[in-house]
Amino acid sequence: MSPNIATAELPRLAHTAGSATARNDPLCNYRLVQPVAPDFVTHYHLASRPPLLNLCDLPEDRLELVIAELEAERAAGLSSRVFGRRYMELRRRTEGKLRALFVAAGGRPKRAAPHYFVLGESRWFQQLAADMSRLTVPIADLPSEVTSFTYPDSFTAMGIVVEYGIAYERRPYHERVFRIEELAEVIGLYGLPPDEPGGYGDYHRELFERYVEVQVWSDDPLRAFLPG
Repeated sequence: MSPNIATAELPRLAHTAGSATARNDPLCNYRLVQPVAPDFVTHYHLASRPPLLNLCDLPEDRLELVIAELEAERAAGLSSRVFGRRYMELRRRTEGKLRALFVAAGGRPKRAAPHYFVLGESRWFQQLAADMSRLTVPIADLPSEVTSFTYPDSFTAMGIVVEYGIAYERRPYHERVFRIEELAEVIGLYGLPPDEPGGYGDYHRELFERYVEVQVWSDDPLRAFLPG
């Protein structure tokens, strides 16, 4: 175990049928279960748009138009994704901190802003919009030097949201950017966040711990998985 990852909780306990000893001692009715990390990541995107589009790649004049389009889709009930007036400011600050911490951890990003994925899959993200599509990539195809992850999503993990009046509670894994080779260890310590759809109306105002986010800081390893 890496010395810089603090243990926050015991591994999950699972009920098991007990012997006579177990029946006399309730603690014997449980066994330790080590959570297993998924071996793939998923990028969710609107079916009406190509995958791997990033708002931070847009010039300012185009950015304003795209955000207006996304807000119009939310107003029409086609998506629950929220883009407030300070969204891009928060996003740029978060990505700057995210990138700096990845470099400090030995990463070698090739992009200013990463491509975003969730670890495994997310029922919550799948239902965030009516026409959501997905792109899946095996973790084995993602080079370590351009792949990082945060627990949970980077907005929450980097902690800057508190400055914008968004609910936040500091956790031991926050303000950390992990290398992808640390994945099994981190999931072994903390398990996987609960994956429950719903709660879209106020998700941007509430504590948010719904998935582990994986960041890919290069276009190169993803080209083979793009449609067409």
